[in-house]
Amino acid sequence: MIVTGEEHRFLVAEQLREAGLDSQAMLLEPAARNTAPALTLAALAASAHHDDPVLVVTPADQTIANQEKFTTAMHQAILAAANGAILILGVVPTQPETGYGYIQTDQSAEKGGVFTVKRFVEKPDQVTAEKYLTEGGYFWNAGMFVLRASVWLKAIETFRPDIFWATQSAWEEHSKDGPFVRPNKSQFEAIAAQSIDYAVMERCPGSTYPIKMVPLDADWNDLGAWDAVWKVLPKDRHGNAHVGDVVTSNSENTLVHASSRLVSLVGVKNLVVVETADAVLIADKAHSQGVKDIVSELSKRGREEHALHRKVHRPWGWYDSVDEGGRFKVKRIMVKPKASLSLQKHHHRAEHWIVVKGTAEVTNGKNTTLLSENQSTFIPVGEVHRLANPGDIPLEIIEVQSGSYLGEDDIVRLEDSYGRLQK
Repeated sequence: MIVTGEEHRFLVAEQLREAGLDSQAMLLEPAARNTAPALTLAALAASAHHDDPVLVVTPADQTIANQEKFTTAMHQAILAAANGAILILGVVPTQPETGYGYIQTDQSAEKGGVFTVKRFVEKPDQVTAEKYLTEGGYFWNAGMFVLRASVWLKAIETFRPDIFWATQSAWEEHSKDGPFVRPNKSQFEAIAAQSIDYAVMERCPGSTYPIKMVPLDADWNDLGAWDAVWKVLPKDRHGNAHVGDVVTSNSENTLVHASSRLVSLVGVKNLVVVETADAVLIADKAHSQGVKDIVSELSKRGREEHALHRKVHRPWGWYDSVDEGGRFKVKRIMVKPKASLSLQKHHHRAEHWIVVKGTAEVTNGKNTTLLSENQSTFIPVGEVHRLANPGDIPLEIIEVQSGSYLGEDDIVRLEDSYGRLQK
């Protein structure tokens, strides 16, 4: 079960397909409300299909190299959670890390190898982090919890009844579209934003909901910052980790992620360089946590780069906005085999389509034709049209839009296979 944002649903579905996985349910949040409402939503959904299941709650942005140790720790946590306990996996620290929150335990293991959590502490400074490692009994909080659905629902109702009742109201009026499950939009947007830790877990020690911890020593790494990505990637003899088209000279301990062009480094150390079609990031590896400050600043300035990307995934494939000007936009479009776009029209733009790979089935007004490589067609303003791929290989076209307004909201869908018709 995956909880994600409404706008990320097709990207997540495509990643699952590429990984060979099938999600039984994808719970779509119409607005970001942090992890406590997300887990409440998941617990309500799981309880609707199973008799009080044990939930293993885990974030997506992490790597775990030692699968055997991870499985052993998870089994310990599941056994304890099946008896009604709240479990958290605490990562055994390998260094005085200032980027993570910590869990303090009583240092005395109980039956089953679990520890009682004394308290949660915020991200410390360097001196405090070193003190934690010296004293012992402190573990990194990786945000992995194991507990029964009913235990979470009772705990969130006890500590934050406003979140519980608001989420339950949104869930009771949910809708379903294939694998996509949507809570009521207006009611979900009214929920207070709060994390699992702040809403419940930090209040559990000393309460009627004692929380236990299982140590996790499985080469865990959080991928929430680029320096963590550098740690898990293979490196050359100078400590450089490179992905994409990269050439370096006399450089050490660098991370370069090049996605669309050549990136070269000369005589630098400890840098992170992330090149995409949208933007370029250059940061000192020691300050890679500060990327969120840049995102906040972009948002304050009304810039779109923090939320919108050139390449956009859709259920039928993807499009990449290659170029645009005052009255034109150029897109590269890929349509999956046997997939099709919606039957639609535009009020303000015309479109030229050129097939560069595969076969296109084009509906243009009352006519439907097949186009092969190097053939093209023109869609006038206001004409009803559809693009489909009847073949067994991906279809790629170049689309040139022209008109007075080229926004994505100038789409009137008349038929759609993916439940995207305007209500």
